[in-house]
Amino acid sequence: MNEIEQEYLTFLLDGEEFGVDILCVQEIRVLSPITTLPNKPDYIKGVINLRGVIIPIVDLRERFAKQALKYNDQTVIVILRDQTAIKPMVVGLVVDAVSEVYKFSDKSIREAPDFGNKIDRCFIQGLASHGEKLIILLNSQTLLNQDELYHL
Repeated sequence: MNEIEQEYLTFLLDGEEFGVDILCVQEIRVLSPITTLPNKPDYIKGVINLRGVIIPIVDLRERFAKQALKYNDQTVIVILRDQTAIKPMVVGLVVDAVSEVYKFSDKSIREAPDFGNKIDRCFIQGLASHGEKLIILLNSQTLLNQDELYHL
């Protein structure tokens, strides 16, 4: 029986490698000017206009409560788009750098350990190994859920 494989785009945040379902990745953009908005959480950097679509920009490092980092020439915005919704949500995620594209079978993805209610696992789909590396796979549907992504 053939195993179903799924491709993940991986990127770096604070030295850790994370992956998102490549089918949700609309594009990868170099960091460009962001229009800031008043009265917003720090991790929401503002919005950009991408071919007539206003896209909110979220610094994923800050959203995950990691130390803010000064942007450099490796910093990119990964544009995610929900392909399943009638009115698809689009969001740009600022990440430290893009890494690789990997294929993982469903059987090779392990569930994240349960930490009780001390650690919020809502964004974690699972963990996958590639050689000696452990890659944190993010749940694209949760990342594209306004209630979860913008929850304080």
